[in-house]
Amino acid sequence: MSLATASRAINGSATRTVRADLRDRVLEAAERLRYSPDANAQAMARGRTTSLGLIVHDIADPYFSSIASGVTLAAERASLVVTLASTQHDPSREPAFVELLRRQRARAVIVAGGRRDDDALNAEMRAALEDFERSGGSVAVIGQPLLDVDTVVIANRSGSAALARALHGRGYRRFGVLAGPVDHLTARDRREGFAEALAELGCPAAPDAFVTCGFTRDGGYEGMTRLLKDGPDVEVVFAVNDVMAVGAIAAARDLARSVPHDVGVAGFDDITTLRDVTPALTTVRIPLVDVGIAATELALARPADEPRLVHVEGSVVLRESTPGPHT
Repeated sequence: MSLATASRAINGSATRTVRADLRDRVLEAAERLRYSPDANAQAMARGRTTSLGLIVHDIADPYFSSIASGVTLAAERASLVVTLASTQHDPSREPAFVELLRRQRARAVIVAGGRRDDDALNAEMRAALEDFERSGGSVAVIGQPLLDVDTVVIANRSGSAALARALHGRGYRRFGVLAGPVDHLTARDRREGFAEALAELGCPAAPDAFVTCGFTRDGGYEGMTRLLKDGPDVEVVFAVNDVMAVGAIAAARDLARSVPHDVGVAGFDDITTLRDVTPALTTVRIPLVDVGIAATELALARPADEPRLVHVEGSVVLRESTPGPHT
């Protein structure tokens, strides 16, 4: 028996097969000798490793850890191992991570997180993903469909509009919005969807009730502090993600403002951390684990002529943080 036959029996081959009796003999000998294939050599031969790269903005954010959970579940089903990289909210680091994964011959890469309103940066990222695909890898993105690759698109605008209508239905009329960064497209979609729904209801929020702040817990804390100290009198505050809402609740308490009796608070995403938040937070639920699974399945699917889009809707969950205005 040749070395090539033994290699095909152990590693498999897309072009040449090994007779069942020979394969069984090789595998039996390998088990007896406690032989394991060299992963680097396999990667050289196949052109790909068994790793899948996941790039997120902040692994400490439960939004991204929930997505990572879904990616890991789907990757395990495909016998892949996930390599995780975090940009720490610096999107300029993304292309370098993609290039690193390309050099490491990752099977696929998934990029999770909203894009920025930055044509040059998006063009650089688009080029990095094109290089990755040309090298034989595959790509999927969770966020806005701006990079010409398969994308899981979350319905941010319609979800926040539905939340605005639900809060209006509970009797709120004076709204504040912790709007996130100006150039963050997810924050923008959520802010604009919320504002458009209020305008349609004949109850627009005051311009100075929109507070620009970081897309983080500390950003929510800082924005809520400014809103309650210097902004207009509001009955309820919408933070464009849940970790910002958690920071907003902490800021309200530090300013001796009771949530929800003095001011209601709502968020977006329904992260797992909310199980431990008091009062329970009103939010828009996104099935984040399923989003991670869907992105992984896109990344590992057969290539298509045009980028595929998977749309994910949110659902409003009304909880104790927004019982209605207190008079």
